[in-house]
Amino acid sequence: MTEKPWLIAETNWKTVREFTYELAVLPWGATEPHNYHLPYATDNMESEYVAAEAGRLAWEKGARVAILPAVPFGVQTGMLDLPFAVNMNPSTQEAVLGDIARSLEGQGIRKLLVLNGHGGNNFRQMIRELQPDLGILLLAADWYRAADWNEYFTEPGDHAGEFETSAVMHIRPDLVRPLSEAGDGNERKFRLKAMKEGWVWTPREWSEITEDTGVGNPKLATPEKGARFLEACTRNLADFLVELADTDPDDIYESE
Repeated sequence: MTEKPWLIAETNWKTVREFTYELAVLPWGATEPHNYHLPYATDNMESEYVAAEAGRLAWEKGARVAILPAVPFGVQTGMLDLPFAVNMNPSTQEAVLGDIARSLEGQGIRKLLVLNGHGGNNFRQMIRELQPDLGILLLAADWYRAADWNEYFTEPGDHAGEFETSAVMHIRPDLVRPLSEAGDGNERKFRLKAMKEGWVWTPREWSEITEDTGVGNPKLATPEKGARFLEACTRNLADFLVELADTDPDDIYESE
């Protein structure tokens, strides 16, 4: 038996009681279609992989990090007409996050990082509302922003494009259908100028903007590209976890 004390889902009480954990990481994904060639749980697999690998690297550097099981459902209000796109409203997410945070706080954990893997999730406003009533420090990060994907991909794409396809090709190649079967991921853009420019926003209705549920062309994806990008993200995240583990949550600001 190989112990992985940083992976709470795979460890046990006998092992956990031997350590004082300094922070917890909560991967959070979604269940939704990803073009014709990627699995519904793509966002979960990616966030779990990055969290687990970053947790391992951080643990090896002495940071006592606990990687929690992933929350597999995200905000899918723009995909409600697509089978098995399971929606969890932001208000429900806030309730779930609050329950998890209060549980950990009562057990002596002082820091909790939400590691997001789904573009439709946004935890900032939830944390703004929850934080004043909690003694545990809440943080949030999109794992795929831990490195600049433009340095690794020609056309990263928004959803099931080159970036995500490459990542899953590395993590779970057995679940990726041949790229010859993938759609081209063409996206219908908004008609209004300000919305095209990005300074006016509204949620996208997925069935209106794409035929194959993808946004971004996956044809240039390779597992090697995915491996390089994932390595960069996990390394940067691990460095942050080491720093965060060593930081007093009541002393996170620089002195003047």
